Amino acid sequence: MIGRLAIRSLTAHPVRSAVLAAGFGGGVGVMAILLGVAEVVLEQSRAPALVGGGEVMLLLPPEVPGRLIISGALQSDALRSRIRTAAPSHTEALSLIHEGLEVPVDARGGIPSLERSLGDPETAGVTGWQDSQEDIVWTQDTPEKVLRYIDRFHPIPDAPAWSDSWAEWLYFNGRAGDARFYLTFLVGPATADGRRTAGIRLQLNRGGRLETFSESHTITDAEALLAPDLKLGASFVSLVGMQYRVHLDLPGQGEGRVVGDLTIEASAGRLVPPLEITGARGWLSGYVVPVMSGRLDGELEVDGDSISFADGSGYHDHNWGFWQGVSWQWGQVQHEDLSILYGRVFPPSEAADPDRIPGFVGVLGPDGPLAYTDNVTITETNDEHGQPQSVVVTANRGINFEIDVAFEVESAITTGAAGSRLLANSLDFFQLNGTYTVTGHIDDQTLAFTAPGSAETFRGR
Repeated sequence: MIGRLAIRSLTAHPVRSAVLAAGFGGGVGVMAILLGVAEVVLEQSRAPALVGGGEVMLLLPPEVPGRLIISGALQSDALRSRIRTAAPSHTEALSLIHEGLEVPVDARGGIPSLERSLGDPETAGVTGWQDSQEDIVWTQDTPEKVLRYIDRFHPIPDAPAWSDSWAEWLYFNGRAGDARFYLTFLVGPATADGRRTAGIRLQLNRGGRLETFSESHTITDAEALLAPDLKLGASFVSLVGMQYRVHLDLPGQGEGRVVGDLTIEASAGRLVPPLEITGARGWLSGYVVPVMSGRLDGELEVDGDSISFADGSGYHDHNWGFWQGVSWQWGQVQHEDLSILYGRVFPPSEAADPDRIPGFVGVLGPDGPLAYTDNVTITETNDEHGQPQSVVVTANRGINFEIDVAFEVESAITTGAAGSRLLANSLDFFQLNGTYTVTGHIDDQTLAFTAPGSAETFRGR
């Protein structure tokens, strides 16, 4: 019955029925065409060739240094053999102005030789587009050059309110067996004659016995800016390729002398890029970790006794800035192929609000960073004498990264305010040695281990 009614309705008005049929058919056809075109456009929009060719495109936020990714993480053992060309590019919104008219345009810049190596058709036929001197810096970058660049010393900024407290130092620590050391090559502010104060401090712990060796010098500003190649008296540190070489010849506090050589191996994928905090009237504080965890080797001799650091584990970081009224919390631990670092800086209130400076936790694997967050809580407890006893660090970045770090203090080296004049804050500085217990996860990777490590903090006198 329904079919008969439909046929009679269509045949009763044949012209109208034909128009409707043609309209519906055309609409369906146009929709099919649009869906096909949309799929093609979507596929093309995702094609790496639209941004210069290549097979993989990495989108980095502005705060991530591209040079460190190209010559750092991408040079790790797991990725180096799989990468043929790494070509950086940058997009920017610009305006084209002509005869009073302004037209917004999107511009993209890249390095000509690297773009051509990716098969970019837009640049292939433009012979006049050649690498500039700035481009060549990128194309000739190597892990060794990047390491030297991030570990360089900085000219003293023009900030008269803080200039007397400028200091920059190379810090190393390492352990092998029951022997451990803390070593600092420090260069301070300029003196009245224009030279720079400088000093070396080695704290050596072997079998629970602590010995301190130190020496003071003055050097020129030009000599300071040669760092990480830095020579103070008979002792020096130098960077050769990816290896830090340290020679020490220092007197002890009282009697005794330490002489020897140490080496620490750096790795392209196991570094923390430079970060800098700025504040009022030119105040700043900077930090970089060129060696999160590296193979330590060498030997020190103290009054005829040899202390071996063969097949040990070493760490190296580098600090710079104005240190008057500054304190911090810091710690690091290594276990197998994982390295964990946490910290927080407390600037003077005249420079910035200390409560608004977040802490951070970073985790590095054998081939580079695994996780990072500034959603961090660092809680310290004291013993009955008011000395640091334990540290608890909790951090997370949503459900993908959660970690709990507990540090139990086993020994402490204390430097009083009189021994840290640059800080000028009447606080005692504690270098702590102890055991870390780490639990948590990064995505599907579970973290659960106990390992020796170190920490730093301050206490009121």
